[in-house]
Amino acid sequence: MNTANKATRGSSTRMSTGIAGLDDILCGGLTAHRVYLVEGAPGTGKTTLGLQFLLDGVKAGESGLYITLSETSDELGAVAHSHGWSIDPLHVFELATDDALDPESQQSVFHPSEVELGETTQSVMEMVDQIKPARVVFDSLSEMRLLAQNPLRYRRQILALKQFFASRQCTVLLLDDKSNLADQHLHSIAHGVISLEQIAQEFGKERRRCNVIKMRGIKFRGGYHDYLLETGGIRMFPRLVANEHAASFVARVSSTGSSGLDGLLGGGLTAGTNTLIAGPSGIGKTSMAVSCVLAALERGEHAAFYLFDEGLATFHIRAEALGMDVQAYIASGQLNIFHIDPAELSPGEFAQKLRDAVELSHVSFLVIDSLNAYLQSMPGEQYLILQMHELLSYLNQKGVTTMMLLGQHGLIGEVRSDIDLSYLSDSTVLLRFFESNGRLRRAVTVMKNRTAEHALTIHELQLGPSGLVIGEPLLGFEGVLTGLPTYRGATPMIELTPT
Repeated sequence: MNTANKATRGSSTRMSTGIAGLDDILCGGLTAHRVYLVEGAPGTGKTTLGLQFLLDGVKAGESGLYITLSETSDELGAVAHSHGWSIDPLHVFELATDDALDPESQQSVFHPSEVELGETTQSVMEMVDQIKPARVVFDSLSEMRLLAQNPLRYRRQILALKQFFASRQCTVLLLDDKSNLADQHLHSIAHGVISLEQIAQEFGKERRRCNVIKMRGIKFRGGYHDYLLETGGIRMFPRLVANEHAASFVARVSSTGSSGLDGLLGGGLTAGTNTLIAGPSGIGKTSMAVSCVLAALERGEHAAFYLFDEGLATFHIRAEALGMDVQAYIASGQLNIFHIDPAELSPGEFAQKLRDAVELSHVSFLVIDSLNAYLQSMPGEQYLILQMHELLSYLNQKGVTTMMLLGQHGLIGEVRSDIDLSYLSDSTVLLRFFESNGRLRRAVTVMKNRTAEHALTIHELQLGPSGLVIGEPLLGFEGVLTGLPTYRGATPMIELTPT
């Protein structure tokens, strides 16, 4: 028995793919000296992934061989140049040369495919023996499939290549463009299968996602993982699994910056919990969130604010009008405000932004404004709920205080939501417009708080230059939350402060 094969069978060495996110998905990278299939339609980034894999080997002092049957060396160099790379450190073996197109070199005694397939395979083997690479990318198998012309010959050739590469202790990526969707031979032959997909949207840029279909002998994170194909290569975002990020923290209770709101919540906001602020447009959800953020910043915490709906200029104008100027905290780096375009951002990328804020920037207070726009970036309501469940579980385990804003439809009378996320929140603050004495007023109440005994009363809310003002309980009013109350008491309204 071949001793090289014996050594290969017992190999458990892990090898980086050159993509940090993919290594995370594979829980450490690829098993060395194996053959892997990377499949995907044109435009999904297979060539880029292959180049990243080889260039990562170059950094580790390993030789790399790129075997191309469909692209020229110039085309491959252009792809690398677009990412700021050079293929000079790599060995590029181009099978689609001018000689292959020379009519003088064509024969007619045997069927062309019989000779060409054998010559192609033999050329590959000779090149590998000559260079002795540690990493090989074979691009692409669709050309081999065309040369073989029938599944049996194709499978035999792939098996022969697999055994040959294993005997030479090469780690190989076979690239395939899915030109034959019914062909599953490669899935059974390859040690692992990585599938890349590109999904066109009705509006906004295309989405790309990765799925590890199989990987023998190692644990990997299943499901779909979003990724970006951008200048500099592929950036992959592993699907967030909250249970993998458990951490210890002190569940301290901190003020919201408003004594009235603290009283409604039963003391304030508790670290490691999330609060949902729900209400119609213009009611003051963002203003309430900014007030809470400002209190956290004054305590020395780091905060992040994710704006889906509102522009940055409008945000700053409104905050300053309410006496909540946060410019100094932004300048110092203590507060980061991000304007998010849901048409350009995948859910996986957004989850990674939150992880980076918590783990790299040490953010302990976080606001998502609002869930309505975030919903538009998801393919369906059920996926938003699952995504938010993982996100909130992760943030809670990291001890982050989270605020989520949810806009509701309707101003007066019936008010409804696109989606009900109240059961995922630890605390729920409800805001409503109501009419009294010919004036439009605001009401606030806390519907639940899992960590403290909260007030059950409904209070008037006023926004002004002094920030949030919480009035006395609206005793004697009935139907305030409907927007059309009846009055049977003597509760004084808050005097409106001139602006």
